[in-house]
Amino acid sequence: MADDQYTYAVARIRSKETFLLDKSDIDQLMSCKNEKECLKLLFDKGWGKSGDENAEQILVAEREKMWELMDDLVKDKSAFQTFQYENDFHNLKAAIKQIYTDIKFKDIYLTHGTIDPTVILEAAKLHDFSLLPEYMRACAEEAYQVQMHTGDSQLCDVIVDKAALGVILSKAKSTENELLIQYAELKVAVADINIAIRSFKTGKDRIFMERALIECKSLNIKALMEAALTSLDSIYNYLSFTIYSEAVTALKESASAFERWSDNIMIKLIQPQKYNPFTISPLAAYMLARDNEIKTVRILLSGKRNDIPDASIRERLREMYV
Repeated sequence: MADDQYTYAVARIRSKETFLLDKSDIDQLMSCKNEKECLKLLFDKGWGKSGDENAEQILVAEREKMWELMDDLVKDKSAFQTFQYENDFHNLKAAIKQIYTDIKFKDIYLTHGTIDPTVILEAAKLHDFSLLPEYMRACAEEAYQVQMHTGDSQLCDVIVDKAALGVILSKAKSTENELLIQYAELKVAVADINIAIRSFKTGKDRIFMERALIECKSLNIKALMEAALTSLDSIYNYLSFTIYSEAVTALKESASAFERWSDNIMIKLIQPQKYNPFTISPLAAYMLARDNEIKTVRILLSGKRNDIPDASIRERLREMYV
């Protein structure tokens, strides 16, 4: 994409950024008495398409709007595959489990991957993973065999998730875009940290962790694994000497606090892209900002729907891009 095309696309994104929710908008939503009031406020701000959707339909509509905008702005969206691969690998897990259970679940496949979900399902039905891209075939076959012969859904997920993270990281590096590389690195590191914590708490052994953890630049996974085989304090101590030292406080609080911390770090990472008009980075940053916004609204609406105290809802809310 030529520089002048980026300039036009970024100019369009700048105008769209003015419609992103900011802290005051979130405060307005929090002041609503219930989910119904929140939905009315969101409708007034242009969320949704028809004005009468339920909460989930509104969130889906907003994600669709984001992709429609990118379709309008960018002809070559290959760089955005960094964000799309996760949906492909999710759909692979869903297809394998659908074949294993022989149950047709509703709405288990995600849109906006790089592969039509029906192709993935067909590959699983026929046990013919040559129908899939080469980078998916090996993990698809291994996960399929594990699920069909052992029924171990957790191990099936581990195999596919590790492959997904590897492809995301590889694709990001191939774009040579600093923001996408940083996004992928953080995503992999956060996954590794979560795996280490859960592995210790559930008594997983070295073999399991070797299958689950994935190499990344910012963590020494051998050291992380040794810590996870010892104690939680060993994990915290190792992380305190990495660039993720600030995550330790969140990890000690809860898994959801760590998730919030990692999302907030991503927002801080992408905010400088507001001032970069000549690359694809501002477009990628906008997509991540919208994803963060939709996630935040989902958390808020769920809290209101379930009468969770406002203080507890606020503890889970993410920082806004604007």
